[in-house]
Amino acid sequence: MEEHVILVDENDTPVGLMEKIEAHEKALLHRAFSVFIFNKKGELMLQQRAVSKYHSPLLWTNTCCSHQREGETNIEAGKRRLQEEMGFSTDLKEVFSFIYKAPFDNGLTEHELDHVMIGYYDDAPKLNKEEAEAYKWMPLEDVKKDIEENPQLYTAWFKIIFKKSYEKLSHA
Repeated sequence: MEEHVILVDENDTPVGLMEKIEAHEKALLHRAFSVFIFNKKGELMLQQRAVSKYHSPLLWTNTCCSHQREGETNIEAGKRRLQEEMGFSTDLKEVFSFIYKAPFDNGLTEHELDHVMIGYYDDAPKLNKEEAEAYKWMPLEDVKKDIEENPQLYTAWFKIIFKKSYEKLSHA
Protein backbone atom coordinates (compact mmCIF):
# COMPACT_ATOMS: atom_id res chain seq x y z
CA MET A 1 0.00 0.00 0.00
CA GLU A 2 1.31 3.42 -0.96
CA GLU A 3 1.79 5.65 2.05
CA HIS A 4 1.04 9.36 1.80
CA VAL A 5 2.13 12.30 3.94
CA ILE A 6 0.22 15.50 4.63
CA LEU A 7 1.96 18.48 3.06
CA VAL A 8 1.66 21.58 5.25
CA ASP A 9 2.69 25.22 5.37
CA GLU A 10 4.72 26.73 8.24
CA ASN A 11 1.48 27.15 10.26
CA ASP A 12 0.63 23.43 9.95
CA THR A 13 -2.21 24.14 7.54
CA PRO A 14 -2.64 21.18 5.14
CA VAL A 15 -1.89 22.06 1.51
CA GLY A 16 -2.11 18.59 -0.05
CA LEU A 17 -1.16 14.92 0.08
CA MET A 18 1.86 13.29 -1.53
CA GLU A 19 3.37 9.82 -1.67
CA LYS A 20 5.89 9.59 1.19
CA ILE A 21 9.04 8.86 -0.85
CA GLU A 22 8.23 11.61 -3.37
CA ALA A 23 7.82 14.17 -0.56
CA HIS A 24 11.21 13.12 0.84
CA GLU A 25 12.85 13.25 -2.61
CA LYS A 26 11.51 16.78 -3.16
CA ALA A 27 12.22 17.89 0.45
CA LEU A 28 8.67 19.24 0.83
CA LEU A 29 7.42 20.30 4.26
CA HIS A 30 5.05 17.72 5.71
CA ARG A 31 3.47 16.80 9.03
CA ALA A 32 5.20 14.28 11.26
CA PHE A 33 5.39 13.28 14.91
CA SER A 34 7.92 12.00 17.43
CA VAL A 35 6.99 10.08 20.57
CA PHE A 36 9.12 10.09 23.72
CA ILE A 37 8.23 7.48 26.36
CA PHE A 38 9.56 7.82 29.90
CA ASN A 39 9.46 5.38 32.81
CA LYS A 40 8.91 6.10 36.53
CA LYS A 41 12.67 6.67 36.96
CA GLY A 42 12.56 9.44 34.34
CA GLU A 43 14.52 7.38 31.81
CA LEU A 44 13.78 7.67 28.09
CA MET A 45 13.00 4.57 26.01
CA LEU A 46 15.25 4.70 22.94
CA GLN A 47 14.62 2.66 19.80
CA GLN A 48 17.32 1.29 17.52
CA ARG A 49 15.90 1.42 14.01
CA ALA A 50 15.62 -1.87 12.13
CA VAL A 51 18.38 -2.87 9.72
CA SER A 52 15.82 -2.92 6.87
CA LYS A 53 14.81 0.77 7.19
CA TYR A 54 15.30 2.79 3.97
CA HIS A 55 17.23 5.47 5.85
CA SER A 56 19.07 5.63 9.18
CA PRO A 57 19.13 1.85 9.76
CA LEU A 58 20.47 0.70 13.14
CA LEU A 59 20.70 4.25 14.48
CA TRP A 60 19.29 5.10 17.90
CA THR A 61 16.34 7.47 18.11
CA ASN A 62 13.32 8.44 20.19
CA THR A 63 10.75 5.78 21.10
CA CYS A 64 8.88 6.03 17.80
CA CYS A 65 8.10 8.47 15.01
CA SER A 66 6.20 8.58 11.75
CA HIS A 67 3.65 10.56 9.77
CA GLN A 68 0.00 11.29 10.46
CA ARG A 69 -2.58 9.94 8.04
CA GLU A 70 -5.27 12.10 6.52
CA GLY A 71 -8.06 12.62 9.09
CA GLU A 72 -5.95 11.31 11.99
CA THR A 73 -5.15 13.50 15.01
CA ASN A 74 -1.56 13.78 16.22
CA ILE A 75 -2.38 11.73 19.33
CA GLU A 76 -4.18 9.02 17.32
CA ALA A 77 -1.19 8.79 14.98
CA GLY A 78 1.29 8.59 17.86
CA LYS A 79 -0.68 5.84 19.59
CA ARG A 80 -1.07 3.88 16.33
CA ARG A 81 2.67 3.90 15.57
CA LEU A 82 3.66 3.21 19.16
CA GLN A 83 1.55 0.04 18.97
CA GLU A 84 2.83 -0.88 15.48
CA GLU A 85 6.54 -0.31 16.23
CA MET A 86 6.91 -0.99 19.95
CA GLY A 87 3.91 -3.22 20.71
CA PHE A 88 2.28 -1.24 23.50
CA SER A 89 -0.16 1.57 24.10
CA THR A 90 -0.19 4.40 26.61
CA ASP A 91 -1.66 7.88 26.94
CA LEU A 92 0.22 10.59 25.06
CA LYS A 93 0.35 14.35 25.46
CA GLU A 94 1.59 16.76 22.78
CA VAL A 95 4.18 19.11 24.30
CA PHE A 96 5.46 21.20 21.38
CA SER A 97 6.11 21.26 17.64
CA PHE A 98 8.87 22.65 15.43
CA ILE A 99 10.14 22.58 11.84
CA TYR A 100 13.41 20.96 10.83
CA LYS A 101 15.19 19.91 7.65
CA ALA A 102 17.71 17.06 7.52
CA PRO A 103 19.22 15.69 4.26
CA PHE A 104 20.39 12.06 4.06
CA ASP A 105 23.20 10.41 2.10
CA ASN A 106 20.65 8.51 -0.02
CA GLY A 107 19.27 11.71 -1.60
CA LEU A 108 16.17 11.92 0.60
CA THR A 109 15.46 14.85 2.91
CA GLU A 110 13.30 15.02 6.00
CA HIS A 111 11.58 18.43 6.01
CA GLU A 112 9.01 18.13 8.73
CA LEU A 113 6.73 20.04 11.01
CA ASP A 114 7.24 17.64 13.89
CA HIS A 115 4.71 17.28 16.71
CA VAL A 116 6.52 16.00 19.81
CA MET A 117 4.51 13.89 22.27
CA ILE A 118 5.38 12.29 25.57
CA GLY A 119 3.95 9.37 27.49
CA TYR A 120 4.83 7.06 30.36
CA TYR A 121 5.32 3.29 30.43
CA ASP A 122 7.30 0.95 32.65
CA ASP A 123 7.19 -2.48 31.00
CA ALA A 124 9.27 -3.97 28.21
CA PRO A 125 8.01 -3.28 24.68
CA LYS A 126 7.14 -6.06 22.20
CA LEU A 127 9.28 -4.90 19.28
CA ASN A 128 8.14 -5.21 15.68
CA LYS A 129 11.47 -6.36 14.17
CA GLU A 130 10.57 -4.77 10.80
CA GLU A 131 10.62 -1.41 12.58
CA ALA A 132 12.87 -1.68 15.63
CA GLU A 133 16.00 -3.75 16.16
CA ALA A 134 16.36 -3.09 19.90
CA TYR A 135 15.46 -0.72 22.72
CA LYS A 136 17.06 0.61 25.88
CA TRP A 137 16.19 2.95 28.74
CA MET A 138 18.57 5.86 29.40
CA PRO A 139 18.51 8.89 31.70
CA LEU A 140 18.24 12.11 29.65
CA GLU A 141 21.59 13.38 30.90
CA ASP A 142 23.27 10.16 29.67
CA VAL A 143 21.55 10.49 26.28
CA LYS A 144 22.77 14.09 26.00
CA LYS A 145 26.34 13.06 26.84
CA ASP A 146 26.30 10.09 24.45
CA ILE A 147 24.99 12.23 21.56
CA GLU A 148 27.89 14.64 22.14
CA GLU A 149 30.45 11.79 22.26
CA ASN A 150 28.93 9.51 19.59
CA PRO A 151 26.71 11.57 17.26
CA GLN A 152 27.07 9.00 14.46
CA LEU A 153 25.00 6.52 16.51
CA TYR A 154 21.84 8.69 16.47
CA THR A 155 19.30 9.77 13.85
CA ALA A 156 19.50 13.30 12.46
CA TRP A 157 16.05 14.30 13.71
CA PHE A 158 16.65 12.93 17.19
CA LYS A 159 19.82 15.00 17.55
CA ILE A 160 17.93 18.10 16.35
CA ILE A 161 14.98 17.53 18.69
CA PHE A 162 17.27 16.79 21.59
CA LYS A 163 19.40 19.90 21.06
CA LYS A 164 16.39 22.20 20.59
CA SER A 165 14.24 20.69 23.30
CA TYR A 166 16.39 19.18 26.04
CA GLU A 167 14.97 21.56 28.65
CA LYS A 168 11.36 20.88 27.61
CA LEU A 169 11.92 17.13 27.67
CA SER A 170 13.74 17.18 31.00
CA HIS A 171 10.75 18.93 32.61
CA ALA A 172 8.13 16.74 30.92
